[in-house]
Amino acid sequence: MENQTLSVVKAFVAAVQQVDLEKLGALLHPEIKWQQPGTNRFSGTKSSAGEVFQMVGGMFEVSANTMTLAEVKSITVNGDQAAVLLTWKATRPGATLDTDNVDVYTVKDGQIVAAKIFAADPAHEDQFWGN
Repeated sequence: MENQTLSVVKAFVAAVQQVDLEKLGALLHPEIKWQQPGTNRFSGTKSSAGEVFQMVGGMFEVSANTMTLAEVKSITVNGDQAAVLLTWKATRPGATLDTDNVDVYTVKDGQIVAAKIFAADPAHEDQFWGN
Protein backbone atom coordinates (compact mmCIF):
# COMPACT_ATOMS: atom_id res chain seq x y z
CA MET A 1 0.00 0.00 0.00
CA GLU A 2 2.76 2.48 0.92
CA ASN A 3 4.54 1.85 -2.38
CA GLN A 4 1.36 2.72 -4.31
CA THR A 5 0.80 5.82 -2.17
CA LEU A 6 4.36 7.03 -2.74
CA SER A 7 4.25 6.35 -6.47
CA VAL A 8 0.89 8.14 -6.96
CA VAL A 9 1.96 11.17 -4.92
CA LYS A 10 5.35 11.42 -6.67
CA ALA A 11 3.57 11.29 -10.03
CA PHE A 12 1.09 13.93 -8.85
CA VAL A 13 3.68 16.47 -7.68
CA ALA A 14 5.71 15.91 -10.86
CA ALA A 15 2.56 16.55 -12.93
CA VAL A 16 1.91 19.73 -10.90
CA GLN A 17 5.45 20.95 -11.59
CA GLN A 18 5.06 20.18 -15.31
CA VAL A 19 1.48 21.52 -15.43
CA ASP A 20 0.42 18.22 -17.03
CA LEU A 21 -3.36 18.59 -16.82
CA GLU A 22 -4.08 15.21 -18.40
CA LYS A 23 -1.93 13.39 -15.83
CA LEU A 24 -3.41 15.46 -12.99
CA GLY A 25 -6.91 14.59 -14.13
CA ALA A 26 -6.04 10.90 -14.12
CA LEU A 27 -4.53 11.04 -10.62
CA LEU A 28 -7.34 13.00 -8.92
CA HIS A 29 -10.46 11.04 -8.07
CA PRO A 30 -13.51 12.70 -9.69
CA GLU A 31 -15.10 13.13 -6.23
CA ILE A 32 -11.95 14.22 -4.36
CA LYS A 33 -12.42 16.15 -1.12
CA TRP A 34 -9.84 18.97 -1.14
CA GLN A 35 -9.50 21.21 1.94
CA GLN A 36 -7.79 24.53 1.18
CA PRO A 37 -6.85 26.62 4.26
CA GLY A 38 -7.30 30.27 5.00
CA THR A 39 -9.96 32.90 4.48
CA ASN A 40 -9.19 33.92 0.91
CA ARG A 41 -11.16 33.50 -2.32
CA PHE A 42 -9.77 29.98 -2.81
CA SER A 43 -10.23 28.68 0.76
CA GLY A 44 -12.67 25.97 1.74
CA THR A 45 -13.56 22.44 0.77
CA LYS A 46 -13.73 21.43 -2.87
CA SER A 47 -15.85 18.35 -3.57
CA SER A 48 -14.73 17.32 -7.04
CA ALA A 49 -11.76 17.32 -9.37
CA GLY A 50 -13.61 19.94 -11.41
CA GLU A 51 -13.76 22.27 -8.41
CA VAL A 52 -10.05 21.71 -7.72
CA PHE A 53 -9.18 22.56 -11.35
CA GLN A 54 -11.39 25.67 -11.13
CA MET A 55 -9.56 26.77 -7.94
CA VAL A 56 -6.13 26.22 -9.47
CA GLY A 57 -7.17 27.99 -12.67
CA GLY A 58 -8.20 30.97 -10.56
CA MET A 59 -4.84 30.92 -8.79
CA PHE A 60 -3.04 31.00 -12.14
CA GLU A 61 -5.26 33.89 -13.24
CA VAL A 62 -4.63 35.95 -10.07
CA SER A 63 -0.89 35.29 -10.27
CA ALA A 64 -0.71 36.06 -14.01
CA ASN A 65 0.47 32.47 -14.60
CA THR A 66 3.49 32.87 -12.30
CA MET A 67 2.43 30.31 -9.67
CA THR A 68 4.94 27.46 -9.48
CA LEU A 69 5.60 24.51 -7.26
CA ALA A 70 9.18 25.65 -6.69
CA GLU A 71 10.41 22.79 -4.50
CA VAL A 72 9.29 19.44 -3.13
CA LYS A 73 11.25 19.18 0.11
CA SER A 74 10.00 15.79 1.32
CA ILE A 75 7.37 13.13 0.81
CA THR A 76 6.62 10.93 3.80
CA VAL A 77 4.18 8.03 3.73
CA ASN A 78 2.07 6.25 6.32
CA GLY A 79 -0.25 3.65 4.80
CA ASP A 80 -2.59 5.27 2.30
CA GLN A 81 -1.56 8.82 3.26
CA ALA A 82 1.42 10.96 2.28
CA ALA A 83 2.56 14.26 3.76
CA VAL A 84 4.39 16.48 1.29
CA LEU A 85 6.44 19.50 2.35
CA LEU A 86 6.65 21.90 -0.57
CA THR A 87 7.30 25.51 -1.50
CA TRP A 88 5.00 27.60 -3.68
CA LYS A 89 6.03 30.82 -5.38
CA ALA A 90 4.02 33.39 -7.33
CA THR A 91 3.90 37.10 -8.04
CA ARG A 92 1.29 39.65 -8.95
CA PRO A 93 1.44 43.44 -9.05
CA GLY A 94 2.34 44.61 -5.55
CA ALA A 95 2.70 41.18 -3.94
CA THR A 96 4.91 38.10 -3.85
CA LEU A 97 4.06 34.64 -2.56
CA ASP A 98 6.89 32.47 -1.24
CA THR A 99 5.51 29.96 1.22
CA ASP A 100 5.80 26.42 2.48
CA ASN A 101 2.81 24.13 2.72
CA VAL A 102 2.31 20.62 3.99
CA ASP A 103 -0.15 18.76 1.81
CA VAL A 104 -1.60 15.51 3.14
CA TYR A 105 -2.95 13.26 0.39
CA THR A 106 -5.01 10.09 0.79
CA VAL A 107 -4.62 7.53 -2.00
CA LYS A 108 -7.03 4.74 -2.88
CA ASP A 109 -6.96 2.54 -5.99
CA GLY A 110 -4.30 4.63 -7.71
CA GLN A 111 -5.98 8.02 -7.26
CA ILE A 112 -5.89 10.82 -4.71
CA VAL A 113 -9.28 10.79 -2.98
CA ALA A 114 -8.59 13.47 -0.37
CA ALA A 115 -6.20 16.38 0.14
CA LYS A 116 -5.80 18.52 3.23
CA ILE A 117 -3.52 21.52 2.79
CA PHE A 118 -1.70 23.13 5.71
CA ALA A 119 -0.24 26.60 5.15
CA ALA A 120 2.90 27.67 7.01
CA ASP A 121 1.73 31.30 6.85
CA PRO A 122 -2.04 31.47 6.25
CA ALA A 123 -2.16 35.27 6.69
CA HIS A 124 0.48 35.69 3.95
CA GLU A 125 -1.51 33.45 1.60
CA ASP A 126 -4.77 35.25 2.41
CA GLN A 127 -3.12 38.58 1.66
CA PHE A 128 -1.67 37.33 -1.61
CA TRP A 129 -4.85 35.65 -2.92
CA GLY A 130 -7.32 38.22 -1.59
CA ASN A 131 -11.09 37.82 -1.43
